[in-house]
Amino acid sequence: MDAKARNCLLQHREALEKDIKTSYIMDHMISDGVLTISEEEKVRNQPTNHQRAAVLIKMILTKDNYSYISFYNALLHEGYKDLAALLLGGIPVPPSSIRTVLCEGGVPQRPVVFVTRKKLVSAIQQKLTKLKNEPGWVTIYGMAGCGKSVLAAEAVRDHSLLEGCFPGGVHWVSVGKQDKAGLLMKLQNLCSRLDQDESFSQRLPLNIEEAKDRLRILMLRKHPRSLLILDDIWDPWVLKAFDNQCRILLTTRDKSVTDSVMGPKYVVPMESGLGKEKGLEILSLFVNMKKADLPEQAHSIIKECKGSPLVVSLIGALLRDFPNRWEYYLRQLQNKQFKKIRKSSSYDYEALDEAMSISVEMLREDIKDYYTDLSILQKDVKVPTKVLCILWDMETEEVEDILQEFVNKSLLFCDRNGKSFCYYLHDLQVDFLTEKNHSQLQDLHKKMITQFQRYHQTHTLSPDQEDCMYWYNFLAYHMASANMHKELCALMFSLDWIKAKTELVGPAHLIHEFVEYRHILDEKDCAVCENFQEFLSLNGHLLGRQPFPNIVQLGLCEPETSEVYRQAKLQAKQEVDNGILYLEWINKKTIKNLSRLVVRPHTDAVYHACFSGDGQRIASCGADKTLQVFKAETGEKLLEIKAHEDEVLYCAFSTDDRFIATCSVDKKVKIWNSVTGELVHTYEEHSEQVNCCHFTNNNHNLLLATGSSDSFLKLWDLNQKECRNTMFGHISAVNHCRFSPDDELLASCSADGTLKLWDVRSANENKSINVKQFFLNSEDPQEDMEVIVKCCSWSADGARIMVAAKNKIFLWNMDSCSKVADCRGHLSWVHSVMFSPDGSSFLTSSDDQTIRIWETKKVCKNSAIVLKQEIDVVFQENEVMVLAVDSTRRLQLINGKTGGIDYLTDAQVSCCCLSPRLQYIAFGDEDGAIEILELLNNKVFQSRNGHKKAVRHIQFTADEKTLISSSDDCTIEVWNWQSGKYVSLQAHQETVKDFRLLENSRLLSWSFDGTVKVWNIITGKIEKNFVCHQGTVLSCDISSDTTKFSSTSADKTAKIWSFELLLPLHELKGHNGCVRCSAFSLDDSLLATGDDNGEVRIWNVSSGELLHLCAPVSLEEGAATHGGWVTDLCFSPDRNTLVSAGGYLMWWNVVTGESLQTFYTNGTNLKKIHVSPDFKTYVTVDNLGILYILQILE
Repeated sequence: MDAKARNCLLQHREALEKDIKTSYIMDHMISDGVLTISEEEKVRNQPTNHQRAAVLIKMILTKDNYSYISFYNALLHEGYKDLAALLLGGIPVPPSSIRTVLCEGGVPQRPVVFVTRKKLVSAIQQKLTKLKNEPGWVTIYGMAGCGKSVLAAEAVRDHSLLEGCFPGGVHWVSVGKQDKAGLLMKLQNLCSRLDQDESFSQRLPLNIEEAKDRLRILMLRKHPRSLLILDDIWDPWVLKAFDNQCRILLTTRDKSVTDSVMGPKYVVPMESGLGKEKGLEILSLFVNMKKADLPEQAHSIIKECKGSPLVVSLIGALLRDFPNRWEYYLRQLQNKQFKKIRKSSSYDYEALDEAMSISVEMLREDIKDYYTDLSILQKDVKVPTKVLCILWDMETEEVEDILQEFVNKSLLFCDRNGKSFCYYLHDLQVDFLTEKNHSQLQDLHKKMITQFQRYHQTHTLSPDQEDCMYWYNFLAYHMASANMHKELCALMFSLDWIKAKTELVGPAHLIHEFVEYRHILDEKDCAVCENFQEFLSLNGHLLGRQPFPNIVQLGLCEPETSEVYRQAKLQAKQEVDNGILYLEWINKKTIKNLSRLVVRPHTDAVYHACFSGDGQRIASCGADKTLQVFKAETGEKLLEIKAHEDEVLYCAFSTDDRFIATCSVDKKVKIWNSVTGELVHTYEEHSEQVNCCHFTNNNHNLLLATGSSDSFLKLWDLNQKECRNTMFGHISAVNHCRFSPDDELLASCSADGTLKLWDVRSANENKSINVKQFFLNSEDPQEDMEVIVKCCSWSADGARIMVAAKNKIFLWNMDSCSKVADCRGHLSWVHSVMFSPDGSSFLTSSDDQTIRIWETKKVCKNSAIVLKQEIDVVFQENEVMVLAVDSTRRLQLINGKTGGIDYLTDAQVSCCCLSPRLQYIAFGDEDGAIEILELLNNKVFQSRNGHKKAVRHIQFTADEKTLISSSDDCTIEVWNWQSGKYVSLQAHQETVKDFRLLENSRLLSWSFDGTVKVWNIITGKIEKNFVCHQGTVLSCDISSDTTKFSSTSADKTAKIWSFELLLPLHELKGHNGCVRCSAFSLDDSLLATGDDNGEVRIWNVSSGELLHLCAPVSLEEGAATHGGWVTDLCFSPDRNTLVSAGGYLMWWNVVTGESLQTFYTNGTNLKKIHVSPDFKTYVTVDNLGILYILQILE
């Protein structure tokens, strides 16, 4: 550091140490690169503010001039103008001799507002040192307005560089775009400056050759080891006049200009823009404000111009004169009105468009049109060479040569990614081109589409083609811009295109295109447009996963009136002829879709999601520790932040949408800028994990409420560092909190089963509702009655409040506390619910990794009567009859083909069955009673209280005269209901899991006690007792010849047994989870087993050898193979196909072990699949209570 600067700092040290607060000052110095993070840490560790300031100043005293200047600028920024004034006199300036050298050499002074770009200056200086011992060329190149000249001047403002490398001085020549006469004049002026005493010649050179010769002699004899700086070189021929063994630094937009000259060459590429912080610093210096106080528009200006130093300086200078015009200049920039952003400055061009226009004019005539073609490129898009080969109908090498010319002239940028090149324009260049060529844009886009159609068919694009991703992302954009509406509709309404694109890039971009081009697509057919958009919106969570689902099968699940279904059916019929398996959901007409959009932004459980105040954005957070922000209409991602060190449990927008609050298991609450993702505040006062947070609805007095597992609620004022109030009252963890629309009340939900309302002003409890009581009469088992109220949401008028508990969502009327509606759709626990600002929709998030957006009207109209999963099915000729229990415990008899429903009786039904000839129905209840109902007259004519606990399974014998039931009381009852006789089979020590009838009045039963027993149902005696497993026996199956049976268990094994032996024939090991089901093939040669990890294994029965492990080819990390437990299996009669039930249904090729088809049910956790004898019809119910009757498409 210069002695003068050092003395000034020492002189005012006491005043500085007394007054300054170091934290923000250090932020500035770190961003300038003069202070390290470890040095900052050392300062922060000091106990008092005074000591922190003392250590910082001590550090600055050991550093260079840059550190002094950075410290001075930081004081100005943070409002310490008086202290900055004390240091003004010590600002390091070059020694007078150096100042004289720079002044005499014509080096421009620093601009009025200057920020250091230390890294680039150092890079230039490093290259200049290479000219110390030999002549050569250092080229600084970059696009218009990136600050080349300012940095060239700054690089030579260094005493040691000039003294050590260029003791002969520095000579600056502003060259610019010149003809030969202009260049001669520049050379004459330079020769005059170098020969002021006219000792070499008294007359000026008469031509360029003479000037070149004169310059060589002057530089060699009179100014040896001096540096010649040529600013703004355009043409290679200009440099030839200076190609005479000089040391030269030049600035240019064309890096190829030095190709025409001799000698060593060094290049310094310039970044096209400043970093965000540097850009803001320039604006703050122009308008004399702290960086932190700059309006939001300042950030947008930097973002819009990508930090272009020229644009930032032009706008800064304008704002200095008109400080209230932030919005105006931002708008001009966004609208590409470059002519209105002009200001006289040291820059050679009056406005930005002139600066860029002159670059384009300098291109060779034969390539100017190619540059015009680039007008159709989008911002921030890197275009593969192959795309431009197609556009221009040229070989790759020819295209690369043309593009290299643009790159050399800083009119285009190149990204070399491996073997292929990608090219892109700076945002300002895109704006300039679209503005300049706006009348040609439609034709240029049309040319792009015409050329694409010559080279490609849309359905033949292959992922390994270099240009494939570009067309998938931008083909629709080019068609819409070319006004090619017919072609756009044909593309967007094609299931082939939807399939190909979603497989590569997921569904969000497609949904965005349907929204973006809705006005065009609606012209063709608004119903078809709606069909496709709804299909993508509701299947988005499936279309973004691996393995990629069969889109034709998904399309077959759409309503029959849908264009998606029509195209899927057409394709499926063609593919069925080639042996592909497809399924028709024949009873789907009865299913209403209540969701509007389903997205899957996280890789783990989604704990919370919320709308922004304007309803345009959704923020979500979850177990993957991230905060995500995406568009509400399409699901497109806007922001992804690694927000906390542990799971992020909650997020909330502030009323004005400026901030998002997050809270986490790490006990912290954080406030983020919702647009940039910057961290604004961190609060750490809760002693346990923080479960929820919510901002008040009024912007004037912005408060944040948080609730924690420490059972407390806290209120925070963002202008204060400590919390304002703490609320006591809950006796367990607070899961959720929500301000009422008028901010008078705060609602909170807790693990103690209550919803409490608090008065915000006084922080006192106002009202308490016990939500748990609404579950006491529900269908859930009483022992599972822990009810944790997860969350709540107020409607805009404050009249209704929505509450989520378990996997259900309730809507309550606030005045009467009466339930309005409930809805199901998630596959697992629901973590959050929230109304949209206008109340027309609400969103929910869940452990199933999805976020669903629902339409409020549809949900309120929905009756919410759904089926339980315990059903019985009889396949009779062409009929499918389903007996089911609904959520109100009512028996329904459903005709699978017609959809007709007979409501039979109201009872607390726990299980039911149909007789083989459909004459009778039997059902058991929770109290152990059994009743038989005659279908003809719908009357109960036999009943019996045979069990002491709930009846779990019930079945008629083939002759319909005997009814067999098992119960939680560990017994099996055999009841000849016609004679009234019964036999009780009692020997199992624990609950009977299930039973199966054998021939000759025998019965096989298995239990939680690990045994399998064979009974004589006439005598009630045990004939065989097999001690099969150490754990629960979860399933058994019997071979067709009834000589063998299989058993599976929670001990992760399956076994094959002979009825004649008490020891197993084979123990089948290899499963890593509970083996939940098994099935023999019809010829008894194969056994299939399924486990809780979603694996299906196929075994050879005679040898016990594993033949196949059935699993999809590729799978997302952490996902279960089958979407959950495999619960049921069934072979086809020819044993070539196997169907399995789990999280969804899958069909397998038994010969190869490969998946043939997957049918994704709306819900999950399928318990059983009923299969017709011909293996063509399948019936199951998911955990949402939706019935599926599926038929193989033929």
